[in-house]
Amino acid sequence: MAVRPIRTIGDPVLRSVADPVRHFDTPERPELRKLVDDMFETMHDVEGVGLAAPQIGVGLRIFVYDVEGCSGHVINPEINVGTQPQDGSEGCLSVPGMGHPTPRAEHATVHGYDVDGAPVTVEGHGLLARCLQHETDHLNGMLYVDRLRGEAKKEAMRTIRNREYSAVVSDVHGKRSSTIVSGRGSSFGATVTGPQSPAGGVR
Repeated sequence: MAVRPIRTIGDPVLRSVADPVRHFDTPERPELRKLVDDMFETMHDVEGVGLAAPQIGVGLRIFVYDVEGCSGHVINPEINVGTQPQDGSEGCLSVPGMGHPTPRAEHATVHGYDVDGAPVTVEGHGLLARCLQHETDHLNGMLYVDRLRGEAKKEAMRTIRNREYSAVVSDVHGKRSSTIVSGRGSSFGATVTGPQSPAGGVR
């Protein structure tokens, strides 16, 4: 397994719709399994709870998650969400140093496949549902800031446009690079400088 660099806002891969996976692993060609293992390693290195393949520069419809003891991966996910909303804040490993209240559905179900091509279904409420929605958005070229409304949206856009924000992103890149070289973990996946996310907020 390997920790891979996480792409940040401004990188075109984060605004592109990911391609479906068309070939699954065989014993002779375990490429998908290695990619998923690297995604888990990268996510845990920065203390995130979810990570989509485009966040490490791979334009495929895959995400991994590890939320409150429930972990796994989904390839080519199709998502269905409930009608009841939930309150809560999100941040994102690809939009470092920020966190905002983000509207999401309370319940979500994802159908997809594992690395061997076997069908999988993940159903969740609360934080897990939020994570499933957040990561599926990544596969459709969306970031959580696109979901913000009202003052939260205005504040996020002001922060992103601020020239000082590019310094925050560069600083995070540098610190994450040091963990890739040294193999040490870091806490950047849990760091926000805007309105604080509650414990367990999605990043």
